[in-house]
Amino acid sequence: MQIAFPDELTQGLDLTPEHARLDLALGLYAERRVTLRRAAKIAGMVQSAFLRKLGELRIPMHYDLSELEEDLLVVRETA
Repeated sequence: MQIAFPDELTQGLDLTPEHARLDLALGLYAERRVTLRRAAKIAGMVQSAFLRKLGELRIPMHYDLSELEEDLLVVRETA
């Protein structure tokens, strides 16, 4: 997916593609629209780095049964 913005909308924001990806991922995660794993992938980060960023920005972590099940699958696959 590509998103284009007129220069006047992003002028002075010092917005890089990487920062835009992070902002998108943070917003989607905060709205509970994606899981932690998916948000980290959207941001182009490992989960631990994304979690640290959430903490820095004081965005609460949410963790539900479906995310636990997803994590357990990963653990079983890598064990």
